[in-house]
Amino acid sequence: MEKDTVNAAQIDIPIIRIEPSRGWVSLKLRELWEYKELLYFLVWRDIKIRYKQTVLGAAWAIIQPFMTMVVFSLFFGRLAKIPSDGVPYPIFSFAALVPWTFFANGLSKASNSLVSSSNLIKKVYFPRLAIPIANVLSGILDFVLALITLIGMTLYFGIVPTINVMFLPFFLLLALVTALGVSLWLSAMNVQFRDVQHIIPFITQLWFFATPIAYPSSLLSEPWRTIYAINPMVGVVEGFRWALLATDTAPGSTIWMSSGVALALLVSGLFYFRRLEKTFADVV
Repeated sequence: MEKDTVNAAQIDIPIIRIEPSRGWVSLKLRELWEYKELLYFLVWRDIKIRYKQTVLGAAWAIIQPFMTMVVFSLFFGRLAKIPSDGVPYPIFSFAALVPWTFFANGLSKASNSLVSSSNLIKKVYFPRLAIPIANVLSGILDFVLALITLIGMTLYFGIVPTINVMFLPFFLLLALVTALGVSLWLSAMNVQFRDVQHIIPFITQLWFFATPIAYPSSLLSEPWRTIYAINPMVGVVEGFRWALLATDTAPGSTIWMSSGVALALLVSGLFYFRRLEKTFADVV
């Protein structure tokens, strides 16, 4: 018994001291990796809540962009005669609406995620980054369902994907980085200033019309087209059309501009989020 007691006393028990950070701090991404199981359960929780007690369930992931595509095809394609880079307007607009819906839904949910999870933040310690990240990642299931529908539509219109489709995961990653970067800024600001939650729908609507969804970016000539790509979703949307519809508007310099801005949003959002993280439990 004495030997067992001595051995038990010699066991090193890890001690974690939680203290408020000062100034600009490290991102502690390793800590986020250590809580990867929590991140998984947060993603799964968001998916279950989204489809709980719904009649159509996951079909809403397809209905939302599809109905918007129908309206756009009627007013912009048939009546306004907006050009569509040589492809049928319905598939032209739907190819843009699929990544945009993923981005917009992730932005809307993640930006308000900290406030809606206030009880969890006050009671349990974990990397707060997990909350907005989980809200953005949970939209991947909806994206996959809408993408399957999009591929079916391309085959219906007689458009066979080329080798360009191999770049599709990169454009999804770009949309993910953009949504997460903006969400980190807005979610942290929303804790401090509750007016942000009222501004988010306006930002999303303005961003929608600033993205070439109902119209092609080929209407702009260089160098304005590259400058236009300061909006990261320009690179995402044009990339999706190029990868799936084999349009002649290859991203080129557009994708580099969009990628650079998206990466800047993500890195700056991470540091801004970590700087304000120490006040979340007190303010939220």
